[in-house]
Amino acid sequence: MTTSSRTLGEWFSEFGREAFRLETLDDYGQSSGLEAYHAFLAGEGQPESFKASAWVETVAEATRSGKRMYRVHVLARPLTDYLRFELAWGYHRNMAAGEEFFILDTTDREHPIPEAPDFWLFDDETVAEMHYDTSGTYTGADFLTGDVVTRFKAYRDIAMASSVPFTEWWAEHGE
Repeated sequence: MTTSSRTLGEWFSEFGREAFRLETLDDYGQSSGLEAYHAFLAGEGQPESFKASAWVETVAEATRSGKRMYRVHVLARPLTDYLRFELAWGYHRNMAAGEEFFILDTTDREHPIPEAPDFWLFDDETVAEMHYDTSGTYTGADFLTGDVVTRFKAYRDIAMASSVPFTEWWAEHGE
């Protein structure tokens, strides 16, 4: 069933316990943070607007109130330029605000959930299935509830069981 009277942005303020994200793409470069992405590619420092983004405050508010925000990114090496940026700058910035990150590296093994789309799972009750075009531009989300949520919870559980904490992965493979 597709239903939600809330926008995706509202879900980040209003979820009760936890928000889980599965990232499956190698490039979200056209979705947000273009100025920072270009600065990263040019070897420049992080723009202040990136350091103090609204997302950082959203994460900080949620985690300060005892909520858990965490994600698994499915990836394979070598990393794309965008993944190098996201992991080096974005993940480290968001970790400081309290978000947790895990990596499911499929470089040397079979992908355990190749059919899983990008999604957010809020409180094990509502899924926001994320949609992107071929350039990595976010095009919207479908909100799903009911029996279909069971499938997304299984994706989350497999992803978590198959991943390692980001800091552990980064210590071995980071740049």
